[in-house]
Formats: sequence, C-alpha cells, structure tokens
Amino acid sequence: MTEQTRSIKIPLHNAGEGLALFGPQDTYLKLIERQFDARIDSREEEIAIHGPQQETDQLEQLFDVLLQLVRNGYNLTERDVQYALDLAKDFRADQLLDLFKGEIAVTFRGKPIRPKTIGQKHYITTIKKKDIVFGIGPAGTGKTYLAVVLAVTALKEGLVKRIVLTRPAVEAGESLGFLPGDLQEKVDPYLRPLYDALYDVMGTEQVAKALERGLIEIAPLAYMRGRTLDDSFIILDEAQNTTPEQMKMFLTRLGFGSKMVITGDVTQIDLPRGKKSGLVEARLVLSEIGDIGFVTFAQEDVVRHSLVQKIIVAYEKAAESIE
Repeated sequence: MTEQTRSIKIPLHNAGEGLALFGPQDTYLKLIERQFDARIDSREEEIAIHGPQQETDQLEQLFDVLLQLVRNGYNLTERDVQYALDLAKDFRADQLLDLFKGEIAVTFRGKPIRPKTIGQKHYITTIKKKDIVFGIGPAGTGKTYLAVVLAVTALKEGLVKRIVLTRPAVEAGESLGFLPGDLQEKVDPYLRPLYDALYDVMGTEQVAKALERGLIEIAPLAYMRGRTLDDSFIILDEAQNTTPEQMKMFLTRLGFGSKMVITGDVTQIDLPRGKKSGLVEARLVLSEIGDIGFVTFAQEDVVRHSLVQKIIVAYEKAAESIE
C-alpha cells in the first residue's frame, strides 16, 4: 500500500519572512530538507510543500510555529530551528510558542533572557516553586547560567538579601598549587563561569559594586562550613565534585527565607578514584523528599553550538559500548 501524499501552501506576508525562516544562505532550509523527504519550494510569498502525508503535516506545524515566532519579532537561530524540528517530529513544535513568551530577565545590554528548551522551562518553574533544586545534566544546558539569572532577579525584587555562589575546589586534571597568586586568585579561575553569568546579567560595574557591598559572595565550598545562610539565594556549581560529606554540610546551611540550587554533571566527575560523588549520593538519598526538586537535563537541552550536542551524544554512545 503506497503512503498518501499531500500538498500544502503556506502564505507569507513578504519576502523578508521567507529570509528569516530559511536563514542566511538558506542554512535553516537545508537543515530541514536533510531530515525530510518531502519537497519544499519557496516562491515569492509562499512556501509549497509536497510529500508523504505525515511529513507534510509535521512540516506544516513546524513552519506555522516558526512563522509565528518570526512575526512576534523573535530572531531564529540554527539551534532554535533544530530544536523545533526535533519537536515537530512528535507534533510538539507548538510547545515552543509558550517557551518564547517566558521572558525571565534581560541582560544589562537589554537583551531578553528566555528559556530555550522545555527542560529549561521546567527548571525555571521548579526553582521558583521549591527551596532546594538540583539541576543535573550535560554541559551547555544553561544549568548554572539560569540559576544565576534567577538569583539576580530574586535579589533585585527583594526576595533575598544576597547571593552566595560556590564551587568545590577540585580541578579538571590540573593542580591548583601550580597556579600563581594567593588563594583568591587561585580559586578565581574555577569560579569563572559564575562571574561570566553575573557579568552578562548585571554588567561588570554592577557586579563589582555588589561584591564590595557583600550583596554577592563568591567563595569556595570550604568557606561554607559552620554558617547558616538566611535570606540568601545560594548556588553550588560543579556539585558532582563534592564528597558526600561536603554535600551534606552544604545542604544543611539552608536558613530561613533562602533558596538553594545545586548544579552538576554526573558524567564529569573529577574526584580522586574511589571517592564517591556527593551529587550522585544526594540524588539517591533525597529523591523521596517532595519539597526538593530534581531536574534532569537531556542532550536536547544543550543550547550551545549544534556540534556540542553531537559531541555529547558521541561520548554517551562510546561510554555505553564500554559498559
């Protein structure tokens, strides 16, 4: 039995819409064509699609959603189109429309910050609802960045009195001892991603002022011992490199009116051999506590260059074959 074919036409308001949809040098169009057998033709002010019924239906939803985004002034990127494509294959591309409405903040340059994937949106919602949230997943999923954005927003809105950012001082294969400078300078390279996220949201001057006034504190995890942190938004980054003892010590610092976000990637553990990861253990020990949120990101949530996603998938496959 031959599969039914279907032809559809999608009208455009002007040629500019076609350019926005298809990308520079038709990059987005080529990306779509590589993954579908249906034929896509663009004439003056319409897109014509002809092919198997299911594919045509998927492409109709895809272009309808992308067009709505373009008409709402959203600048599409290759990453957005690829993500929309993945969703369209399950007829879920319409979920993107809600995503891009959800502006959570603006950078100091005035650029809106929005969740870019369904996983990110779930993460943001969970952080707003719960006092302790674990964000676990691969690099490039925005775990740390979004937590910092929400921390700055909470500070600006007066929901917390300060932000505390911390990481365990375990290095990815390098030794801290060989770096020049005092402890602060030695620790800084490992806290760099936290600074970068802050600079993006607040700008360098505002960050410097907030650090001076103690509104933001950036310190290695060892500095947290013996303290109780009230009215604070506390982020523990690179949590896969904590020991179970450090993780328990950190979690029990939670004071009144505070929020904690713990981020990490369980595939990137740099602890010495035989040492257990506090993040891995916390996921097992605390999973039954309903007031603690666990958000697991997948490789579809990677919002970096599309090659980063492919690299993550390749490493995952290699790890599975070794096991």
